[in-house]
Amino acid sequence: MLAGVSVPYYTRIERGDMSGVSDGVLEALARALQLDEAERAHLFDLARALGPMSSPRRRRAPRKGVRPSIQHVLDGLTGAAAFVHNARLDNLAANGLGHALYADMFSRAAGPGPANSARYVFLEPSARDFYVDWDRAAGDVVAVLRSAAGRDPYDRGLSDLVGELSTQSGEFRTRWAAHNVRFHDTGTKELHHPIVGDLTLTYDRLELAADPGQALTVWTAEPGSKSAEALSLLGSWAATPQEPELHDAPDHP
Repeated sequence: MLAGVSVPYYTRIERGDMSGVSDGVLEALARALQLDEAERAHLFDLARALGPMSSPRRRRAPRKGVRPSIQHVLDGLTGAAAFVHNARLDNLAANGLGHALYADMFSRAAGPGPANSARYVFLEPSARDFYVDWDRAAGDVVAVLRSAAGRDPYDRGLSDLVGELSTQSGEFRTRWAAHNVRFHDTGTKELHHPIVGDLTLTYDRLELAADPGQALTVWTAEPGSKSAEALSLLGSWAATPQEPELHDAPDHP
């Protein structure tokens, strides 16, 4: 009633029949359901994906790697941890501090593909120690993937990833079934790094306009804070040639 549509019409929309549904009707539904900005965007993404003109062949294939100039940008960011990732949360490239910050994730990545944040969060027990608020991190990951699925339901790689995580993680299945979406463009997270301890970092995500489907996320610390000192220490550690692991080192008297 609030949206100004009949019950049968609304029921047809919920069942996925979007033929003839105008943007005005979608706007009215968004207002009536009190959707936030991310939920509204997801509604329109779903409508476009289900529309009669949608076709996977119309979509431009995303770039699998990063352009050299983008890697140069990453390498030029020395006081912040930076990553380039795609909508599936594959980490395609990182700077030195990024690799050091997420050393556990990169070291545990299996297979020839890039390290994936979703696999790390849900399939690696060590992620529960790395993220101080693991539940929040898990919810963010699922919300990002759910939004990506709404934008591009024909992404085979994303479908395979969701299937893999659903098979191996009951916690992922439960969160995926909730259909929660949210923007993950900026915020603050608390991390526990095995080398430098606790860190409170702010992240900012920037879309790469020339590379559809890719985004740059930069992690920074408040200047003068303990986290800034720890991040600087981590940068120094990352730039120093590492000694052999203790269990590989010879015994000394």
